[in-house]
Amino acid sequence: MENKNVLNFGVHDKPKFPQLLIFALQQLLAIMAATIAVPAIVGNGMSQSAALFGAGVGTIVYLLFTKFRSPVFLGSSFAFLGSMSAAFAGGVSASAGYFGLIIGALFAGLVYVAIALVVKCAGTAWINKLMPAVVIGPTVAIIGLSLAGNAIGDLTSGSVKVANVAICSPYIALVCGLVTLFVTIICSVYGKKTFKLIPFIIGILAGYALAAIFTVIGNAADVDAFKIIDFALFEDIYGVPDFAFVKAFGDEMTFGDGTVWTYLGTIAVAYIPVAFVVFAEHIADHKNLSAVIGSELLEDPGLHRTLLGDGVGSVAGAFFGGCPNTTYGESIGCVAITGNASVISIFAAACMAIVISFIGPFSTFLATIPSCVMGGVCIALYGFIAVSGLKMLQKVDLNDNSNLFVVSVILITGVGGMALRFGKITITEVACALILGIVTNLICSRARKNGEKENFVTSKENIEVKEERL
Repeated sequence: MENKNVLNFGVHDKPKFPQLLIFALQQLLAIMAATIAVPAIVGNGMSQSAALFGAGVGTIVYLLFTKFRSPVFLGSSFAFLGSMSAAFAGGVSASAGYFGLIIGALFAGLVYVAIALVVKCAGTAWINKLMPAVVIGPTVAIIGLSLAGNAIGDLTSGSVKVANVAICSPYIALVCGLVTLFVTIICSVYGKKTFKLIPFIIGILAGYALAAIFTVIGNAADVDAFKIIDFALFEDIYGVPDFAFVKAFGDEMTFGDGTVWTYLGTIAVAYIPVAFVVFAEHIADHKNLSAVIGSELLEDPGLHRTLLGDGVGSVAGAFFGGCPNTTYGESIGCVAITGNASVISIFAAACMAIVISFIGPFSTFLATIPSCVMGGVCIALYGFIAVSGLKMLQKVDLNDNSNLFVVSVILITGVGGMALRFGKITITEVACALILGIVTNLICSRARKNGEKENFVTSKENIEVKEERL
């Protein structure tokens, strides 16, 4: 696969140790907000530091399965939010809920293992045929575009909240977010090589510093509009991670109807269908990453290995943190923007996540980074994901209606937010767009083949006419 992106560090390159620590921190900052947001949304006493620990362990498992050839970080998956809530709803005791989280991740992991075995036996040719560039390109774009609302929502929000509503002025938050964005852009575009490799760290620090100044002024003058950073978090420093397996087996388990088998059936129904949905996003993420690094990951190390890494990594992550993991678009965006595809940097970020989960003050500091600052960073991250998907369409003939319809269906259903919900199961807009795109492509593929045959015949006739004239 041709790589048109200029990589400062290739997949197998090893940065010097001081650089490695900085690159690892940058990756960690890119995935931090989303990773700790999942346990915060689910609630029920889930530990954010444990989720961070689980993400680190899951990423290391993934790297081992992929032979250290796929540079992406695994973090808490938002796709399983409904499934995780169902686990807590089905058990009366908290321990039963945490037991359900672990068993649910095991169910999802088994789905990945089963698909990996199929891929190992049947190969990946059928996937490339089912999901060519005309399908996978706009789907990757949708992954970025579907997150756009999150980035813009965060851009005007601070972390000091009353009744879960930010009390700061959205315009003050916007200034901090835009400063973060523009400092990141300036460092990436105009900075020297060192700055180009760490634009997110510099941008986040600049935005945080400005937000801190506003917050100090707000606290001193008692003006809520200026209060952006929630410094109160430092009053309750995180301690040792509260691991999910400890909570699961620490107390007596009691279930909603007293039947453990009914509860397990509920968990299976909540988790297994979602795993098939995340499988579609798994392929899109790896196609995107392949385009960034210039190496087809579905062939080397192979889709079966990336699936096994993702599945077993999810089980490992949930065992410690309760959250199944998934490949992160933020991590891929970070690789694309910085040109740093070094797998060792990802490994170092995973190790750093594990270590930081035990260092209360530092993990708490990361948790205080306000939403508006992360929103500014995510505009660039999500935008790069969307653009990388559109770049896959460069060689697709969009003058051909059979291609145009496929791209149109995917973009409109994805941007329009088409999502289907069946009880606790949610088929995300990305999955819906991909499924409809595949169906549309299958419908149009016959017309495309006929058109190719006609073009071939016409070209052959034109050549024969020219030869006769000669």
